[in-house]
Amino acid sequence: MEANLNPALSSNAPQARLSIKEKVGYSLGDAASNIYFQIFVVFLPSFYTNVFGISATAMGTMLLLTRVFDAVNDPLMGMIADRTNTRWGKFRPYIAVLALPLAVGGVLAFTTPDFSDRGMLIYAYITYSLLMVLYTAVNVPYAALMGVITPTSKERQTVSTYRFVAAFIGQLIIGSTALILVQRLGDGDTQVGWRFTMMLYGVLVVALLLGTFFLTKERVQTTQSYQGNIKEDLKDLFKNKPWVLIGAATVFQLTYIVMRGSATPYYFEFFVRDQELSLFGSTIVLDYAYFTSSFLTVGTFSTLAGAICTGLFTKKMDKKTTYASFLIASAGFSVFYFFLQPDSVLMIFVLNVLVSFFFGSVSVIQWAIYTDTADFGEWKFGRRATALIMAASLFALKLGLTLGGTFVGWILGWYGFEAGAVQSEETLTGIRMLMSFYPAIFGIIGGAIMLFYPLNDKKMIEIETDLTKRHAEDA
Repeated sequence: MEANLNPALSSNAPQARLSIKEKVGYSLGDAASNIYFQIFVVFLPSFYTNVFGISATAMGTMLLLTRVFDAVNDPLMGMIADRTNTRWGKFRPYIAVLALPLAVGGVLAFTTPDFSDRGMLIYAYITYSLLMVLYTAVNVPYAALMGVITPTSKERQTVSTYRFVAAFIGQLIIGSTALILVQRLGDGDTQVGWRFTMMLYGVLVVALLLGTFFLTKERVQTTQSYQGNIKEDLKDLFKNKPWVLIGAATVFQLTYIVMRGSATPYYFEFFVRDQELSLFGSTIVLDYAYFTSSFLTVGTFSTLAGAICTGLFTKKMDKKTTYASFLIASAGFSVFYFFLQPDSVLMIFVLNVLVSFFFGSVSVIQWAIYTDTADFGEWKFGRRATALIMAASLFALKLGLTLGGTFVGWILGWYGFEAGAVQSEETLTGIRMLMSFYPAIFGIIGGAIMLFYPLNDKKMIEIETDLTKRHAEDA
């Protein structure tokens, strides 16, 4: 017999279906988050090594060490948010209040001061840590918000689709404009260009986050202050087998996509380089910035297509099977990048379409699965700690982000990468491995883990029905 629901929990608003306006409103927050996340994934390592001026090994070590603080910061933010009660809800106030500080943190992190080598490294540690703290303080409540705007798993999957369409729009903005804006706003000075580019993105992020605050509503909420014991919450988290599995898969999934994403600027700048294309009798010269931007743009549209098609795939397979098989397929196709030559332009883009399309559904399903694990935790243990679940999930995501960036820095250092120099054949081999075999290992492991995930669609219907009955009895 499962534990009874804590009587402090109820669904004060039984409405399950959300308006399109609210779904779009919620999705704006993920567009904002992914403006920064795409920068972290693709451009942060190359910024630190090629623009800011620290070594690849030092960059990798910095990304690893700054996560020690996040090990406490992420779940702490989740527990704080779970225990917050305001007239605007538990989670929405953090999104509104911290929008501007997040934008300022982004500008500071991408500002290059005139300090000594030691001073530059200290500045990088401080500003990157500050940016990640602010990112956590906004994104833990934002992720938790999806678990309380509707009590229905199927509706949350629809919301997740809207969310990731917006996320990919955020990614598209960065992939298609970042390097071009840096060139134009900096007038050839990449340090100045990155600072002004981050100012421009910061204004957009603030507007998007405020849109989420004003257009959404929290429905599944507590009727009194959350009184759960912190130790019990953490114990429940690690006894929640579905969460443990998706959390582990997320670490490997993010390590895969971050290693591949972070390797992309290096792959194009040092291996593919500028290319001349003959189209319809005309010759088109693609320099490094436009080539990389075109590659990222095509990848984003392909990921978006995969995300939009997620509903079609989950009608044929349950969420865990779609997640596992598509992540393994995406990683498998990425292996072929090792065998391409610099002038294999068509195959570079074809593989990008395949890798990105299969990853699109993975991204959508991931967060829908996380909210399912919150329902499972409430059903199994009698307490709902949505923000803690999402905070721990965000930590798993950031751990993957950290490991991916760290491995890129260390592997580049191992293969002898030197910024501003002509790279050796050994270094070019390392860059090709970073674009192919190394990340694929992590993606395949992540997909394999989810084959053991226990919550199928039938089980989730059972859990939702039981929770609805409990909520009605406790109302």
